[in-house]
Amino acid sequence: MTLYTAITAKSGARLTATNVLVVVAGSLLLALSAKIQVPFYPIPMSMQTFVVIGLGLALGSSLGWCTVLLYLAEGAAGLPVFAGTPEKGLGLAYMTGPTGGFLIGFLLAAALAGWLAERGWDRNPLTAMAAALLAAAVIYVPGLIWLGSVIGFDRPVMQFGLIPFIPGDIAKALLAALVFPVAWKWLDARGNR
Repeated sequence: MTLYTAITAKSGARLTATNVLVVVAGSLLLALSAKIQVPFYPIPMSMQTFVVIGLGLALGSSLGWCTVLLYLAEGAAGLPVFAGTPEKGLGLAYMTGPTGGFLIGFLLAAALAGWLAERGWDRNPLTAMAAALLAAAVIYVPGLIWLGSVIGFDRPVMQFGLIPFIPGDIAKALLAALVFPVAWKWLDARGNR
């Protein structure tokens, strides 16, 4: 059970329509999070990966994955949903650039975070943090492979695409460890499960 299924279980809402609205709203939240820059050392961070992982944790693997897929479709269609756009280009031109693999990693991260949440990992601070860290790590697999293929593996790919982002990922995992267990406690206190 995820937060979303726990909330909607007693609402009696038409789940098909509700699911569509939640996926669309989640894709808009993801687009907004790409534009938010938080001052952080050594580089500013966006809240995009936190939202990707949070969507998975809150919605589950299927709806989280569908939400990220819709976001990527919006970007492929040329909507300015990605970080840094329109200066860095729109649509498929942006998606085939150096960060394209990280966008693919978003799908994997949302699915993994959702899968872990469906198994209860989002209910305890330690497992919620572990889920967020694992989901963040999976973003780097296609991200670094793609980055290396675009800029060349003779360049410092890890220095460009991984190392500067580790402190931010740890901070976002700590935030997930605070937010999701508290949300579950709130639901339990309201008797929503």
